[in-house]
Amino acid sequence: MNPTSRNDDELIARIQGGEKEAYGELVRQYMQPAYYSALALVGSHDEAMDCSQAAFIRAYGAIRRFEKGRSFFTWYYRILRNLCLNRLRDRAAQAVPFSHVLQVQEVASAEDDPAASTDRAMLRDEVRRAMDRLRPEEREIIVMRDFDGRSYAEIAELLECPQGTVMSRLYYARKHLKDLLEDVL
Repeated sequence: MNPTSRNDDELIARIQGGEKEAYGELVRQYMQPAYYSALALVGSHDEAMDCSQAAFIRAYGAIRRFEKGRSFFTWYYRILRNLCLNRLRDRAAQAVPFSHVLQVQEVASAEDDPAASTDRAMLRDEVRRAMDRLRPEEREIIVMRDFDGRSYAEIAELLECPQGTVMSRLYYARKHLKDLLEDVL
């Protein structure tokens, strides 16, 4: 058991014992990864904030049913993911482009070739546009693996599926992204 899990278990025991302030500590610990996970799905800052906060509220309401020894973030992520996917289904308009999520900034050095810098910027823009065109589930798995650096085991736990399924979904999501990029490059 890692130290975070041990700390989570202690906080959850305190929360289940009626100590509301302990939940604030848990929220502070997972606020940032929750926000970025929601942002990867819904593509909008405001909606990511709404979904992550609503998920924390729902998790608090269900905390008495939380089983000791489980990963809090994995349990919470399932609540968050369902809220985000419901939000996407209910939304009438198209999501804010995923390119808003990718706030990649590049610092040019004096040695950089202006043509190479321009080519990199154009490629980065094309990747952002292609990511906008992926289904939310495809963006989610690419972000988890390639941006967040999560292991296949972590993704499998978060998505409640076997590692083989994670590898398959990631393969097809990357293939779809590659196909979209081939259309424009």
